[in-house]
Amino acid sequence: MGRGERPYHQRTARLSAPASGAAVDRVFAALADPHRRRVVELLGERPRRAGELASALDLPAPAVSRHLRLMKACGLVEESHPAFDARVRIYALKDGAMADLKHWIASTEALWTRQLAAFKAHVESSER
Repeated sequence: MGRGERPYHQRTARLSAPASGAAVDRVFAALADPHRRRVVELLGERPRRAGELASALDLPAPAVSRHLRLMKACGLVEESHPAFDARVRIYALKDGAMADLKHWIASTEALWTRQLAAFKAHVESSER
């Protein structure tokens, strides 16, 4: 640790602010399940009805509903109702839903890049 530099744990703690940190945690928790990751892939192609998702995932409708409810609660998906039938729910990925996650990943990657560059410089200077 250089002069005037904060300890490692304090430098890494600032990668995500508390508000965005909670959002990142919720997205990671949602994406921890392989069925929900598959829902993201399917909705990335186009919006779909819950029944279509259930068929594609080979899951019962109540299980898909639970997954969608969780994904909606954490802000990954949104639902709409077509004008022809208000009972039908169409699910789509929510714009910007992964912005906090992308920011966290970019910040973490930048941190590791700096750490590895510093390590490389240290090793190269030790070899001389």
